Amino acid sequence: TLPPQALPVSHDTVYLCTADKAGNMVSFIQSNYQGFGSGIVIPDTGIALQNRGHGFSLDPAHPNRVGPGKRPYHTIIPGFVTEHGAPRMAFGVMGGHMQHQGHVQMVTRIFDHGQNPQAASDAPRWHLYPDLSLGIETGFPDDTAAGLARRGHAVRREPMEHVFGGAQLILRTDDGYIGASDHRKEGQAAGL
Repeated sequence: TLPPQALPVSHDTVYLCTADKAGNMVSFIQSNYQGFGSGIVIPDTGIALQNRGHGFSLDPAHPNRVGPGKRPYHTIIPGFVTEHGAPRMAFGVMGGHMQHQGHVQMVTRIFDHGQNPQAASDAPRWHLYPDLSLGIETGFPDDTAAGLARRGHAVRREPMEHVFGGAQLILRTDDGYIGASDHRKEGQAAGL
């Protein structure tokens, strides 16, 4: 028997990726959005339905107005990179409005700057807020923050890492895979 375990301390979005020796990859993300989602559970399954419809607006002039065949704005983004039609990287950055910004930072660090996946995941991040202020994580050099401020950015140092999301990823290389798991969230990279 296994010893009893406490509930995980974190909540919110769950991301996972996997790859096999044949080169297949999966990028999967799931989130109920707020708390228990819609509060509706499918009978006899225990599956709670999400409430991403919260992103819709009842204002007829709003781009996210309710309408047939429309999907609400949301941040469920399972990232995937292909190269010449073949899977190259499955990745995701959990963290609400940080997800798309985190994806850009992961892709740039790995493919434009040649960082390995764990270094890219561990590196300090930036976060552009809706008010256009720029949050930067501890680890950015002071001269970088000062340079951004001189260029007119409203820079603020963010002491809390959860603002910058949490990444999980698998990169296919010529001789196998490299996995990475962000220290900002619970997770683990494992090869079997």
